[in-house]
Amino acid sequence: MIISRTPFRISLFGGGTDYPTWFREHGGRVLGLAINKYCYISVRALPPFFEHKHRIVYSKVELVQDIDQIQHPAVRGVLTEMAIDHGIEIHHDADLPARSGLGSSSSFAVGLLHALNALRGRMVTKNELAREAIRIEQDVLKESVGCQDQIWAAYGGFNQISFHRDGTFEVAPIIVGDARREELRQSIMLFFTGFSRFASDFAQNKIANIGNRTRQLETMQGMADEALDILGDEGRPIRDLGALLHESWLLKRELADSVSTPEIDEIYAAGRDAGAIGGKLLGAGGGGFMVFLVEPEKRRQVRERLRKLIHVSVDFDQDGSKIVLYQPNGL
Repeated sequence: MIISRTPFRISLFGGGTDYPTWFREHGGRVLGLAINKYCYISVRALPPFFEHKHRIVYSKVELVQDIDQIQHPAVRGVLTEMAIDHGIEIHHDADLPARSGLGSSSSFAVGLLHALNALRGRMVTKNELAREAIRIEQDVLKESVGCQDQIWAAYGGFNQISFHRDGTFEVAPIIVGDARREELRQSIMLFFTGFSRFASDFAQNKIANIGNRTRQLETMQGMADEALDILGDEGRPIRDLGALLHESWLLKRELADSVSTPEIDEIYAAGRDAGAIGGKLLGAGGGGFMVFLVEPEKRRQVRERLRKLIHVSVDFDQDGSKIVLYQPNGL
């Protein structure tokens, strides 16, 4: 039995500039963090004592003979690409719901790749994991996804990620003192809107509009640098970061009509009215989780105002995807 644990993420600035359509012409830059909420994938070779050859357990249970019969697209794609030729059992469990803007599909892909490589007795680097997950999602599954989610899932941490025109990327950890990091941690509030959606469906609209949204994307890309400057200057209040996040959200809403909805706008306005400085809907849009930056003394009133929503306390994840159980022989 092999079990991988892979974090979800909160993307704060620069979202949209991690799409190849954009960064291969302009470069790209994002800033955000992996959080201590996880996707768990367990895999094992399935003994040949059953009527089925493969067993896949997630929100459904699939019992199949051939890989091409598997309905779960990521599982089918990864097993095919890795040329798995023996029976296998895969279980998926997660701390938070799928299709919620936290990069869950990429965490799943990274975690599955990590676990299957471990089952083969192969150690893989974080760079390999991120790159292979990007290739699987974009080239094999033909999903309309960017490149940041797979990198945060693999690397973890609080980072600024730069995307270069040649297709390479660079992960730069954000260096701040313990007090500044704690100030940010205490200012982040995460709420589930109650709406789930398929990110790639909404991302298609954003990708189609990239050529017409150069001004917005260039500004959002610059915000990833401005946010880094704010964090690095401990004389500047965290309020400045919240104000920048609010500005970024207004720009993100211009990328496509599908990014927000009247219900999402109502939640955002209520959070701001209760004292949040700024915030954004996470992921491609349409629903999922919303993050707010709130001064610690106003957290209680924001939580009370949004009491109908599920509030999730989060912290930083520093490890990225890791193997938490390695018993390849079931011992």
